[in-house]
Amino acid sequence: QVQFVESGGGLVQPGGSLRLSCAASGSISSIGAMGWYRQAPGKQRELVATISAYGITNYAASVKGRFTISRDNAKNTVYLQMGSLSPEDTAVYFCNRGSSIATILDPRALDAWGQGTLVTVSS
Repeated sequence: QVQFVESGGGLVQPGGSLRLSCAASGSISSIGAMGWYRQAPGKQRELVATISAYGITNYAASVKGRFTISRDNAKNTVYLQMGSLSPEDTAVYFCNRGSSIATILDPRALDAWGQGTLVTVSS
């Protein structure tokens, strides 16, 4: 089973940007859908963005227009470009996979989570 390692998190000031990476241990070209998720302290894990095998993207309303998800099958990596960050974006960010977009909408239905990468937005 393909495993994922998230990286790129850190401390950033409000209004700043970060790019997160999700590196897979194997090929992602055959993976139907990939998603980024986040979990803020004391809150449930939530879906942030998804990308299908055909590159079709969707975003949570809270990040639409500020975040961009992309995938590089040649590098077996999925990215999350984040901009106009606010303290409300502070969370541990994770990636995961599924056979289709429908299978990754609910993070409670997924397993095999990585360690995630912490994003802290603070002045």
